[in-house]
Amino acid sequence: MKHSRYDENEESLRRLLRQKRIQKGLTQEALATVLEKPQSFVSKYESGERLLSFVETITVCRALGISPHALLKEYLPNHDT
Repeated sequence: MKHSRYDENEESLRRLLRQKRIQKGLTQEALATVLEKPQSFVSKYESGERLLSFVETITVCRALGISPHALLKEYLPNHDT
């Protein structure tokens, strides 16, 4: 099955969010606790089983202690918009 560029962009965003979580020294469980969600929530969006809404992405950024602006600034230079 051929993947669209949107699939690739989603994967890139998931990798970036996972990288930020790991850089902060957080496990999926620890991040989930901050988000007041089950660990499976983090696992599913990191694995691509679930997509994050825009609002959820902002919430995850805040839980990681990073601004949504900073995340987008890091993400956008590497992608066609």
